[in-house]
Amino acid sequence: MVLFSLVASHTSLDLETVARLSAGAAAVSAELCAGNNPVAGLVSLTTCNRYELYVQAISGEDVEAARSTAIEAISRHSGLAETQVSQALATLQGDAVVRHLFAVSTGLDSAVVGEREIAGQVRRALGSAQELGVTTPSLVRLFQSAAKTAKEVGAQTALGRRGMSIVSVALDLAADLQDAIAPSAGVSPNAIAPASSLAGKSAVLFGTGAYAGAAMAQLMQRGCTDISVYSSSGRAEAFVASRGGTALDEHSLPSALAQASLLVGCSGSGQQITHADLAQLRHADSQQLTVIDLALTHDFDSDVAALPGVDLLTLETVRQAAPAEQESTLAQASAMVAEATRNFEQARNARSLDHAIVALRRHTMSVLDDELAKVRKQHGCNAATAEVEFAMRRMVKQLLHVPTVRAKELAAAGDSESYLAALDVLYGLKLSPEIIGSALNSKAENDGGPVTSDDSLTETATDTDSGTGTATATEAIA
Repeated sequence: MVLFSLVASHTSLDLETVARLSAGAAAVSAELCAGNNPVAGLVSLTTCNRYELYVQAISGEDVEAARSTAIEAISRHSGLAETQVSQALATLQGDAVVRHLFAVSTGLDSAVVGEREIAGQVRRALGSAQELGVTTPSLVRLFQSAAKTAKEVGAQTALGRRGMSIVSVALDLAADLQDAIAPSAGVSPNAIAPASSLAGKSAVLFGTGAYAGAAMAQLMQRGCTDISVYSSSGRAEAFVASRGGTALDEHSLPSALAQASLLVGCSGSGQQITHADLAQLRHADSQQLTVIDLALTHDFDSDVAALPGVDLLTLETVRQAAPAEQESTLAQASAMVAEATRNFEQARNARSLDHAIVALRRHTMSVLDDELAKVRKQHGCNAATAEVEFAMRRMVKQLLHVPTVRAKELAAAGDSESYLAALDVLYGLKLSPEIIGSALNSKAENDGGPVTSDDSLTETATDTDSGTGTATATEAIA
């Protein structure tokens, strides 16, 4: 298994660049796995402030070629130059891939640290890749382990206990702005807005995806019941049928915008509400309007903030306003992520010598079968011969026990090379990564689909001691 990831997020890039990189993310994934290239599988994680590709290359020697292939595809679909894409996407390899995904899934790497929405987005990213048929067993294990880690961190630490998310922080800020204009009775304009502070407000929600669903739920929790939903793709009716609210179309949208006190953008459809769109709907007596743009590809032109009585909140605003978690909580969560990373790596290493164990067993059993054939030829198939065969097989099994245990110990310790060298010196079994990778590719072509070292283990061993030339052994390990 050779995994690497390409990462672009709010921590190192402006969100405009992240948005452009993620344009056509689905098409990039489909193209990479459909083509004849070194990419064995991938999972694409796209959120409001990150675009990440988790890729499995066919072999270690193919990592750079697989990365270049991914960069080219992203460049074509984003319209950015390959050099710009390459510089924008950080490349992670080894345990850094695991550690980063685990940190992301737990919310440690989020704009609002500890937010819970990202864990669901990680799960959905895997589900989408599985539906497309572009995953591998290694990627599935990685993402399932990330989901498990997020669940454990959420259950065993105070991280995220306040239930903060990008949506909740944005709506809290909107409530503060609304109360600053018309304070609730007995509530200071500087006080943190209570959950009911949006009661009586009229909201228009753009989008019908999972993010929009979270925004709808948060609006209702804050007492906002006059919610209209617009979808440029025409899915508003289905959305409100299960969640409530009023569906809008392009004809009823202007009227709803003119009456709203809150606009929430979660669609990222590429169709923007512009300064001119809102200007023609507002007049001197228009109420205070708060615009929340949570889409990576903005739903609102930034110029709307220049209109009188209009406030614009963006993802960057939310990031800066997000409350900090306590240092002790962050340290505890980070320690759990580090431990989960070590456990995952040890389990992965423990499987790295499975092919060598199979080769040793096949080699040994082949020698045994040759010797037993000589015994049968000389003494015939009788009770005495059967007893000899039973004893010899039991002896070989016992002789293989220690080498098998040592293989697993060395693999877990990350010292596979020592074991492979020992097989070469003691038995003349040469198991190079190139030979194994070539065999895997050959089997993939014959079977009509991608095969990884986790699906089946194929070894090509050269027995130099017995003089039998090259023997190919293929054996699946459950």
